[in-house]
Amino acid sequence: MRLRTLVRSSSATALLPLLVGFVLLVLGDNITAWVTPGYWTSATGSAAFALPFVAAACAACAAWEASRLSKARVFDQTPVRGPLSVTLTLLLPVLATGLLALMAALIIAAIAADVPFGLPQPGILAAAASVLLANALVGSVIGRIMPGVLAAPLALVGSFVANAYPASWSAFWPRHLVGGGLSNCCSIDTSVNVKALLGTIVFTTGVSGAALVLVRFRGRTTPLTVTAACVASGVALAWPLVRDIGPEPVQDRAVSELVCQDAGLYQVCLWPEIENTSHVRKNVRAAAEKLENIGVSVPRTLTMAARPENGDTKLGIDPAAGPEDIPLGIARGLLPEIPACAVEGHPYPAGAAAAAMEAWLEVGAGAPLSTVGSHLDPQTAGLLNQLYAQPRQEQLAWYEHNRQAMSACGTEPKLNIAEGRP
Repeated sequence: MRLRTLVRSSSATALLPLLVGFVLLVLGDNITAWVTPGYWTSATGSAAFALPFVAAACAACAAWEASRLSKARVFDQTPVRGPLSVTLTLLLPVLATGLLALMAALIIAAIAADVPFGLPQPGILAAAASVLLANALVGSVIGRIMPGVLAAPLALVGSFVANAYPASWSAFWPRHLVGGGLSNCCSIDTSVNVKALLGTIVFTTGVSGAALVLVRFRGRTTPLTVTAACVASGVALAWPLVRDIGPEPVQDRAVSELVCQDAGLYQVCLWPEIENTSHVRKNVRAAAEKLENIGVSVPRTLTMAARPENGDTKLGIDPAAGPEDIPLGIARGLLPEIPACAVEGHPYPAGAAAAAMEAWLEVGAGAPLSTVGSHLDPQTAGLLNQLYAQPRQEQLAWYEHNRQAMSACGTEPKLNIAEGRP
């Protein structure tokens, strides 16, 4: 079949503008809501929010095209080409439609992220393409055995359930078999977990292989056994890759990508996506010096790494951070991490002091007291005002006591400095 005839006669041609319009108009806000500015990996992951919808549309369209072949009894005759060749040819416009819809999602995500010139994350694109192919092939199998008016809706609903619903399950690993959770990738200090991508590709390859066997041999006993073996092999090979991955398929970003430069006495390590790095380092230095002047010890290295090492402190800022964001970014890094005992559910009373501690450090780093207090609840704002009415040594004693208390479970914080009660 000539390419022009194939495109003109395919239902995918009519589906394309509808699907792209759905992605842009209906899904656009969700795709761009949490994208990380300047980060191509985040833009690519955010575009994957459209994947379950696009895959379902491809499955339905493939089912309709396959049902047309069955209705015309093409394979009951003596075609020049085999079933695989005919089916895969008809699926080309379907896959092209799915890929173009995902490209539309990627474009709006990239625009929202204001990414520099570069390329999308190739692993996410490969995983998404493998999901589209598997859904299209399974849809074509459904279309071979059912009329189009039944096959298309069944493929549409079945595909959406299979691709979207695993993300709501309490067990995390099934979602990574179908690319679930990719839309949560990635914050500035994380990258996509390669094992999650491999798990998706391996599983969908098994499903695609099973569908190809059914397309070629239909419902004979031996092909059915091979089909089951393909799906089982896909699950068995993918499971070791994804079993230990949490709800989001991310991992800490490689620290080798950090750009570290000195800023006075301090070394400031920033991700390449950070804007106006010279101004950021200047503001970080100024905020750190202010904290040192009031007696707070600040490590000599401030880094944006997900997990600072060697006593370094976390600099928690966004790529588009302005001068007003630096004090909060340093304050959060100076607070102790929540201890493991608290994560496991043990009593952690010192957690009640976290908001006041963060606010006190933020003001000490140069943020206006009025601005910080306006974002606090009345009780914490009152404590902060009360705290700054005390001598500096008492403030530091309060800070050190609560800092020690926040490092362990069971230690009471000091929340009323005026009365000296814990």
